Amino acid sequence: MIKPQLTHVGLYVDDLVQMRRFYSEVFGLTVTDAGGPPDFHLDMVFMSANPNEHHQVVLVAGRPDTATANVAQQISFLVNSLDEMREMRDKVVAEGLTVHRVATHGNAWSFYFNDPEGNTLEIYVHTPWYIPQPTGVPFDLDQSNEEIMAQTEALCQSKDGFISAADRKANMADMIGA
Repeated sequence: MIKPQLTHVGLYVDDLVQMRRFYSEVFGLTVTDAGGPPDFHLDMVFMSANPNEHHQVVLVAGRPDTATANVAQQISFLVNSLDEMREMRDKVVAEGLTVHRVATHGNAWSFYFNDPEGNTLEIYVHTPWYIPQPTGVPFDLDQSNEEIMAQTEALCQSKDGFISAADRKANMADMIGA
């Protein structure tokens, strides 16, 4: 069975220059290509942080003036550690943006905010545990890694369906036939 893999997201934007700067400077994405007319009817910027993917984000000029809401529920970016998560939070705040929510999902720690055009973004890091979803319990990202780990593990152990992330990964492989 063919199983397509999600590799990128495209966003219609109002201000291509501002959004290019935001995703370059805050997320460290590299512009891999950019162009527009006469080869394509809209200006586009392709960006990636993965050398195996030409683009992970594509910004497309021409967001309709009549758009009353963003159609993406959220766009999520994985980092490697709580320390990297804090560093990203600090970059977001330095941009003058507001972190709206910080939560543990048991299987991940996350924070949420809006980019300059109102798209909801999530920065997250995996935990070593799994509990059934949805779960979203606030936590203090300014606590030490050890405190966050202990609180999250206690939360996970209190829930039915608690297993290690490694066991969940094995179960998922069976579930999707990988």
